[in-house]
Amino acid sequence: MSICVFIQIRCKPGTTYKVAEDIALREIHSELYSTSGDFDLLMKLYIPADEDVGKYINDHLLVIEGIERSLTTMTYKVF
Repeated sequence: MSICVFIQIRCKPGTTYKVAEDIALREIHSELYSTSGDFDLLMKLYIPADEDVGKYINDHLLVIEGIERSLTTMTYKVF
């Protein structure tokens, strides 16, 4: 079973579309949205159960050029 997380991503000015394209090319996300507010993108991601969440995010997402900051929200139960 996988772990569902939501990740809000703040991009460096002028890089949001490039960051979104790079995420899409990696095919790691379930859903990816452009958002308003403090963060530029909202991503839904399923992490394999045998992976460390923090390491997976660091190795697969945060290496993308243009990401300034992220905020990860863990989920526990589907209603």
